[in-house]
Amino acid sequence: MRHTPDHRQSPTAGASPDSPPASIPGAGAPGVAPPSAARRLWAAVAATALAAGLSGCVSGTLSAAPSTAASAGPAATEARSAAPETNAAGPLADTSGTASAAAAAAATERTKKTVTEALGRLAAGSPKPATAQVSEALTGAGIAPAALEVSQSRTPTGLEADAIEAAVLQGGDCVIGQVRDGAVTVTVLPVLASGKCFVGS
Repeated sequence: MRHTPDHRQSPTAGASPDSPPASIPGAGAPGVAPPSAARRLWAAVAATALAAGLSGCVSGTLSAAPSTAASAGPAATEARSAAPETNAAGPLADTSGTASAAAAAAATERTKKTVTEALGRLAAGSPKPATAQVSEALTGAGIAPAALEVSQSRTPTGLEADAIEAAVLQGGDCVIGQVRDGAVTVTVLPVLASGKCFVGS
């Protein structure tokens, strides 16, 4: 009788040595499912391979990040250090001296204008004013008496002076006004080493 595939018998443990070897479970025989121990072994191997692959990816990403930060670090540091140098390329000059000089010049100019106007009014009414008249005219215009020096209108022999002068100390400047025969001249000269505008008393 012919055997059909459905009637084939599997080899048994008592098969003769000439019989073909039995299929090893889990060795890839079609239609045969590996036992649970083999399945666990395969799952462990696959999980290990997957973990190794993922750890390589993660470590590659992490190692790439510091290298990127390290490569960007010097550039960022250089950029930060360049910023102050950009500002330092044009350092702000100390303008306090310039501002003080400008303020002093403005104060001297105001004093010069005051002296010119006060002496002009005085000379209009007294072409040859006396010392007291000049002092009164300038202090009345706002000049501090301590900063004012006025020459004598008469010589020690009692003669009338050709001109009378007044000096106002303004910072490091002397604003000197002169009245001669009704004409007023005002000029600015440096203060003397003595700290005064006139030589002598």
